[in-house]
Amino acid sequence: MVFCACMSGSCLGFIAHNRNPAKVFMGDTGSLALGGSLAAVGLLTGNLWSLFIISGIFFLEAVSVIAQVSYYKATKDANGVGKRLLKMSPFHNHLELSGWSETQIVAVFYVVNGLLVLLCLR
Repeated sequence: MVFCACMSGSCLGFIAHNRNPAKVFMGDTGSLALGGSLAAVGLLTGNLWSLFIISGIFFLEAVSVIAQVSYYKATKDANGVGKRLLKMSPFHNHLELSGWSETQIVAVFYVVNGLLVLLCLR
């Protein structure tokens, strides 16, 4: 429980300094550590299904890349050019190219993730 509180506090501190325009960037090291921490807490507490549901945005982003690459390779013609499912992957870049601002995307992702969390509360 203490570990979860520490991770939550550090994430809230990061969000406070990462408002638009961002001044601090997490990078791969921080995001991998955060993802590993989420997975460890899910495993150790026995809440794997809740973790999968709460990770809906992560899965959407990862699946959008896999789908884009797979579809592009499957539809390649003789010239080596394929079709695209999205304007760009991952999904948040597709939304940016569709005219959404970064703040709109972040707000929608916050709301969706909040709804997923509410779905998992017992």
